[in-house]
Amino acid sequence: MIEPADNAPDLWRALFPFPTSDSHKYTRGTALIRGGAVMTGAARLAARAAQRMGAGLVTVAAPASALPIYAESLESVIVRPVDHVQEWKKWVDDAHHPAVLIGPGLGLGAAQRDEILAALAAKNPCVLDADALTLFAAEPDLLFQNLHAACVLTPHQGEFARLFGDVGTDKTARAIAAAKRAGCVVLLKGAETVIASPAGQAVINRNAPPWLATGGSGDVLAGMIVGLLAQKMDVFWAACAAAWIHGRVASQHGVGLIAEDIVAGIPRVLGELVV
Repeated sequence: MIEPADNAPDLWRALFPFPTSDSHKYTRGTALIRGGAVMTGAARLAARAAQRMGAGLVTVAAPASALPIYAESLESVIVRPVDHVQEWKKWVDDAHHPAVLIGPGLGLGAAQRDEILAALAAKNPCVLDADALTLFAAEPDLLFQNLHAACVLTPHQGEFARLFGDVGTDKTARAIAAAKRAGCVVLLKGAETVIASPAGQAVINRNAPPWLATGGSGDVLAGMIVGLLAQKMDVFWAACAAAWIHGRVASQHGVGLIAEDIVAGIPRVLGELVV
C-alpha cells in the first residue's frame, strides 16, 4: 500500500482546469446529470455545484412529469425530458456529454438500475452516488463487472458496507481494497474522507467540519466531482480536489450550514486557488 497523503491543494492545483483567455463554454466541458421524479432537489443541487466548479454546460435529464420543477429553478441548466431507458441511453451515448452523474434522487427500481448500466456502458467518466450504489446492494458483482477506470464511487459508511461488506477495520485499507475490487476510484465519506485508487494510492481529506452533516451535502460533492470530470481533470485528483474544496467551503461558513451554502461558497474558495 502506498503511504496515504493528507489532501491539500499542493497535490492537485497544477492539474486544476482553470479557464484561460480563449476558453468558452464548450471547451470547459459538459456534464449530464440524471434527475429523479420525486427527490428533485438532489439533482438540482448537483447541477449547480457542477456549474460552480466550471463545467461549461450542464444538462439535467429528468422525467417529463417533474420537468417544470427542474426548468423553473435551473435557468442556466439545459433540462430535457427523459422517461425511458432507451431515451437515456441516447443521451449518455452522445459525445457531447463526456461526464455523467447518476444516483442523487434517482429512485430504486429495475429501470433505474438499467439506466446506471447504460451510463457505464458508454465508458465516459461517471460519478455514482446515493441510489446508484444502493441499487446494487443485493448484487454488487453486477456493478463491479460494469465499472471502468473513469468511474468514481462516493459511498458513505452504510452504502460502503452494503456494497463491499467487511474488508477490514482500517478505513484507508478498506477504501483501497474497495477501489481495487471495483477497478475505479472510491471516495469513502466521513469526518475523514478517504479517496483511493485501484493502484493503491490514497489521500485522506481531514478538513470536513461537523456542519457538513446535513441533507444534500453529498449531492453537492457528487456534482462538484462531475463538474471537474467534465473539464477532463484526472479522475483521482478530481475527487481529491472536490473533497477539499467541499470541506473548505463548509469550514468557512460554519454553524448553520445547509447544502445550498456549499454551492454558494464554491467561487470564494476557487478564488483562493487561482495562482
